[in-house]
Amino acid sequence: MGDALDIMQVATSGAAAVVAEMAKATWEPCRRAVARLFGRGGQEAAERDLQLVDEARARLTQSTESDRDSVAEELRQAMFIQLAAFLQKYPEAAVELQQLIDGSDSADEAMRSRTSVHHNTNSQVLISGRSIHAGGDIVYRAPGGAE
Repeated sequence: MGDALDIMQVATSGAAAVVAEMAKATWEPCRRAVARLFGRGGQEAAERDLQLVDEARARLTQSTESDRDSVAEELRQAMFIQLAAFLQKYPEAAVELQQLIDGSDSADEAMRSRTSVHHNTNSQVLISGRSIHAGGDIVYRAPGGAE
């Protein structure tokens, strides 16, 4: 039971990492790593599995900005099922998938920016990892301030 739990945890993290990488311009190294992972199942099976991954990426990258989060969630679930089934057949591949996850985390850490805000009395700071679109006027007021 402990091994099954570990496989499910790795599959969950792996699905999240792979789908996150799909949306990036740096997708190719991750795709090659996924192809190597699926290669454990033989060339024919690996090609089928990789085709599913490529179709998922196409769906994600072609989705509209407003649909992207829901599409990504659907793909994480589908990728989880695909990875969990694969790891059930090839449990030794969990180590390789964990390395892919760890590599994805370190790459993300290197790309994150650090923000420090000082002396911002009566102001608000908004930080976003994505575009922010607003219609109409945006008015910020200090808490408890007069209108």
